Amino acid sequence: MARRKGIMSEAFKIELAKELGFYDTVKKEGWGGIRARDAGNMVRRAIEKAEQQMTDHAD
Repeated sequence: MARRKGIMSEAFKIELAKELGFYDTVKKEGWGGIRARDAGNMVRRAIEKAEQQMTDHAD
């Protein structure tokens, strides 16, 4: 099965991982090494940032 291209850039994912405190795991084990909870938190934080950016640009 072909892998889908991710929506988030690698740089943005790294930024979020650092912000959420699990970047060391990503460096050691890759993205497959993070917990499902961490992945969920990363998605939640990405959505929060996108919503904030939309609010900032709406003014």
